[in-house]
Amino acid sequence: MPTLPSLYVSHGSPMTALQPGATGARLAELAQALPRPAAIVIASAHWLAHTPLVGGAAQPETIHDFHGFPPELYRLRYPAPGAPTLAARVMELLDQAGLAPQLDPQRGLDHGAWVPLRLLYPEADIPVVPISIQPELGPAHQLALGRALAPLRGQGVLLIGSGSITHNLHDFRAGYGAEREAPYVRPFIGWIERKLHEGDTATLLDYRRQAPFAQRAHPTDEHLLPLFFALGAAGDGAQVQRIDAGIDLGFLAMDIYRFDSASAVASR
Repeated sequence: MPTLPSLYVSHGSPMTALQPGATGARLAELAQALPRPAAIVIASAHWLAHTPLVGGAAQPETIHDFHGFPPELYRLRYPAPGAPTLAARVMELLDQAGLAPQLDPQRGLDHGAWVPLRLLYPEADIPVVPISIQPELGPAHQLALGRALAPLRGQGVLLIGSGSITHNLHDFRAGYGAEREAPYVRPFIGWIERKLHEGDTATLLDYRRQAPFAQRAHPTDEHLLPLFFALGAAGDGAQVQRIDAGIDLGFLAMDIYRFDSASAVASR
């Protein structure tokens, strides 16, 4: 069984489900390029908890965790099965890493999970296990979370972090759009890409102090933290590929990252 990469996807607005644009095209292309996963573990920026929670539902519900959108968005469902046995294995690996996980037997899939998964695997026939992130514990914790689950990649499990490379919802009313991008977006995109390609994990972990416009790009951490989950899951020396999916609304960078472990790249 081939070792799968880990992924970071920018899920954008819930409207991405109805207006997938460049993001939908890039995710569909990525799904075609990957071996079909046996299962998926996804860490979404919209499931926040003090400690790692693992979704163990046999049939996770589709959570519409947003308000004020068109009625057709609330009618969408992503009826992928869960994977209780895999959830138990995730719990075991996190416990072995000293990360004190807890099982949530009823957790469904929030829009940070089901929106990109619907674009990657629209048939909803691959089992999914959601996992929470811990914004109070910072990037290094998320890196450790991904590293703990890295062995699953050799067992056909696709590990995904879902967030947004830039995410400042205060800019909804700032007049940005296709013809006027927020000035912080491209410098921040470029800095993240450079540091990932340089393998400078220490600086990335300190992005809050060292990245240009970090506070503008991320007033709070939760949408960038899944990037560290995906990076940790790839292991040291991972090959990094940035997939440009454009900038939505002039301020939401929709970058996708694929991380292939060094050993997997060498065996190609």
